[in-house]
Amino acid sequence: MKARISAYDVAKQASVSQSTVSRVLNNYPHIKESTRKKVLEAIEELGFTRDEIARSLASNKTRTIGLIVGDITNPFFAESAKVITGKAQEMQYDVILCNTNHNEENLDKYIQTLKGKRVDGIIIASADKDNQRIKELYDQGFPVILFNSILEHEKANYIAVNNYKGARLAVEHLYQLNHRRIGYIAGPSKYVTTHLRNLGYKEALEDLGIVGNNQFVYNKEFSYDEVYQFTKKLLKQSDRPTSFFSASDQMALAVLDAAASENIKVPEELSVVGFDDIDLAKNQYIGLTTITQPKEKMATLALEKLISLIEEGEGKDEGFQIILEPDLIQRKTTGVCRNEKGG
Repeated sequence: MKARISAYDVAKQASVSQSTVSRVLNNYPHIKESTRKKVLEAIEELGFTRDEIARSLASNKTRTIGLIVGDITNPFFAESAKVITGKAQEMQYDVILCNTNHNEENLDKYIQTLKGKRVDGIIIASADKDNQRIKELYDQGFPVILFNSILEHEKANYIAVNNYKGARLAVEHLYQLNHRRIGYIAGPSKYVTTHLRNLGYKEALEDLGIVGNNQFVYNKEFSYDEVYQFTKKLLKQSDRPTSFFSASDQMALAVLDAAASENIKVPEELSVVGFDDIDLAKNQYIGLTTITQPKEKMATLALEKLISLIEEGEGKDEGFQIILEPDLIQRKTTGVCRNEKGG
């Protein structure tokens, strides 16, 4: 069996010291370009690969982070993950991606798995507001940042959008278009993000003098098929909603799908507002009116803050909470309700 190529072999091939090879591998400054070139050429010729396990044991760092998402099929999570993994690569960090399917047992299992793999820190996108495992990590001083999620803890680190305000913007927009029967794809309240969106929806209705109808509200786990069937059933009723606000763009697409199956025109006969502003929402054939989350900014901040926690311990003791403001982007799926009674 061919012996593993070592840094010693590279040094010998390039006629330099092993310490010089180490400095090149770790991108140290103040190395002559000619020397760097010799070492890199030797690495290429010999097919040298660094022993990352040995390196991590020596430095007590693996330069690897975990990223846990709730549902990778949801474009919001997929697009955010793309930003995080891309930025991490630029910063010379590897990312281990885990998908929980919004299952808290899976979340707890992945946290333990990632710690077992000695990741330097974890970004968690979507978690129960009372998750004890995450609270334990904060108590231990382990670098963790919640992305698009909030957890009440004195040392909690999270980056999220103002979900309450975003929901109010959606309801107020529909109200201004003369809609009064506003359906809502809410999702479960066990997540702080959806809880705040639910609160914003309910309080906006109350402030606008609209009596809510619980039959118009879907509050189970997000499922495209279930939301599609729920919406389809509502749309068959004589007193159906004239509009829908969905706490997820992905679920708003299910609403549009159901409307199309019932030959209901959007926005002439039904208005729909989503939440997230996924890339597909911008598609000219869909043109979804939505509440935008600045996901690229959120994802970039989450990664940069996590790296600061790992490398500098910045904010480790006090925690930080960043809330960004949402905007409503009106596109093709909302229009004036023509019902004389205002919906």
